[in-house]
Amino acid sequence: MSVPLFQLASDLSVSRLCFGTMTFGEQNTFPETLSLLNEAYRAGINFFDSAGMYPVPQRRDTHGRSEEYLGRWIKDQKIPRNHVILASKVAGPSGQMTWIRGGPNSLDSKNISAAIDSSLLRLSTDYIDLYQIHWPDRYVPMFGETEYDPTKQYSSVPMEEQLDALQKAIENGKIRYIGLSNETPYGLMKFLHLSRNSSLSPKILTIQNAYNLLCRNFDSGLAECCHHERISLLAYSPMAMGILSGKYFSSGGTPPDARLNIFRGRYSEGESRYKLSNPVVKAAVLEYVRIAKNYGISPASLAIAFVLNHPMIASVVFGATKLWQLQEVIEVIDIHLATDIILEINEVHARFPNPCP
Repeated sequence: MSVPLFQLASDLSVSRLCFGTMTFGEQNTFPETLSLLNEAYRAGINFFDSAGMYPVPQRRDTHGRSEEYLGRWIKDQKIPRNHVILASKVAGPSGQMTWIRGGPNSLDSKNISAAIDSSLLRLSTDYIDLYQIHWPDRYVPMFGETEYDPTKQYSSVPMEEQLDALQKAIENGKIRYIGLSNETPYGLMKFLHLSRNSSLSPKILTIQNAYNLLCRNFDSGLAECCHHERISLLAYSPMAMGILSGKYFSSGGTPPDARLNIFRGRYSEGESRYKLSNPVVKAAVLEYVRIAKNYGISPASLAIAFVLNHPMIASVVFGATKLWQLQEVIEVIDIHLATDIILEINEVHARFPNPCP
């Protein structure tokens, strides 16, 4: 079994499964990380996504470990650099993460340049294949928010300045391509419009937003933008932080090492979106679990296969802390969801639309 590839650009082919590294250095030790990455690589996964702020929940003591572990794996295992596609992200404004460039206060050219250089050092590499703006340097509803509030807008760095910093990084050979993350239709189209009069136009390839059975917001506005502009979606959180496995609503009790149990009260971004106390979330999850069992597949397999089935998704950004979880994800490549299953999924979605936006 080998994970198939998707061609993002003429010289950039990524595996349909992308290993997200945000647990490395927090939930996973380096030896555990090594085992997971080796197994993924053997299965044909060549695409690995990280970020300067990882692992999560973000802490001063662990800041940057995910990138460090990924870089150490490539070096220790003597993986040819051109055999893997590395993606990382620059953190935007955050008053909480004061250990990251002083906040950071903004996502200006100085911050972007400093972030790229720091990521290159931690990854022990000369270049990053896909560099993404982790979240916008402007107010947008995120992580559970659904309505735009114009009174929350603040003075932000012009997109032109951000694009200029990224263009210089490309010219200096530090990054190859650009991606956006947690973006809106307005943000995506504005970046593309501003890039049209420069050599950056063909360099913006992807948008990395959440997409799963409980969050299909992408299909409302961004899908049309991506279709016409030929931007591929990198779908993160395909399992809705593990909720779609059904383990949080199991009659046998929740596993004590489940992420939302371990970090309860410490991971605001996740808990604000994936509210276990919401009865609509529970009702929707139990319906998807029922569908999976009726068709003889695991709930996790159903969740990931559904995301892979989307025509605009280049790669599914998944996480795994255990080898058996990784193997389950890899095996989804061979699962085909028949029309009947999709119809049942859409019927549940019509009753419980996007409970985790």
